[in-house]
Amino acid sequence: MSMDHDWGLKLTLFLEEADSGMAEPVNKSLGMELPFEFMGFPTSFTPPDGEGTASMQSATSRPINHAVQVMTTGEYFRRWLGWKIDRPLTVVEWLSISSQTLREVTSGAVYYDGTGQLGRLRQQLAWYPHDVWLYLLACCWQRIGQEEHLMPRAGYVGDELGSALIGSRLVRDSMTLCFLMEKQYPPYPKWFGTAYQRLASASALAPVLWKVQTAVSWQDRQAALCEGFELLAHKHNALGITKALSEKVEPYYERPFLVIGGGRFAEALLAEIADPEVQAVARLGLVGSLDLISDNTDLRSGLNWRRRLRSLLDPASEQE
Repeated sequence: MSMDHDWGLKLTLFLEEADSGMAEPVNKSLGMELPFEFMGFPTSFTPPDGEGTASMQSATSRPINHAVQVMTTGEYFRRWLGWKIDRPLTVVEWLSISSQTLREVTSGAVYYDGTGQLGRLRQQLAWYPHDVWLYLLACCWQRIGQEEHLMPRAGYVGDELGSALIGSRLVRDSMTLCFLMEKQYPPYPKWFGTAYQRLASASALAPVLWKVQTAVSWQDRQAALCEGFELLAHKHNALGITKALSEKVEPYYERPFLVIGGGRFAEALLAEIADPEVQAVARLGLVGSLDLISDNTDLRSGLNWRRRLRSLLDPASEQE
């Protein structure tokens, strides 16, 4: 289905920094030397349209408008992450990069890595630093704690549509928490559910979350969510990253609602953070990373927006 646009024979060739001046000569050489077709597919592409999308096209003359990117490793990571590879990512930089982007640059085949540099850089990005991970887990539990009592409250006054909407938000947060617990970057929405089904926790939890999605009453929705929250609490304790916490749902004050108390998991995780830089970010509030702040496509995929987002997450900006 995706072959109808922006699909085709593509490759990225990495140059040493010292050979950066060779990018244009190599690019021109490929345009003159590549075959017109490979395995039945044209190697030429249309110029990008207004949305930056190009499609395959047959060519009979040269130079071929190919889709082989030729760049240094440093340029590649600057383009995708805004990261200068001669220094580690800061905490704020980690939090301002979308998980789908981190998944893209750390996944996929590397056909040749003569210097090993690409492999080393991808390994650096394979997962968040430990205390950043703890912070993100805390933020996700905090989100659950902030809304778990709202789902039944909406249903209690007859707003089943609103209750179902909040229930779906809690399902997404539960799935995101599973990705974090299993140290897997979530992809963008089209593949979010598919990738989730491949997680170890999905065999037990996915059917429960589907009950939440298909429930027609807030009582049934609450029963399924509570079952799911207890599974998440058990998985949290199995990680051994905080003191053991109760895995049972309890009444929300004196109201007829049951909750797991996401906030207590957040507090336990924050207590384990030792990095002063992460502690300073956490003191601003548990807003989390770009993905937990917004699901807006332009924000998640735009490098310029990520630069602006850093001021929101940077404790130093509070002093300006």
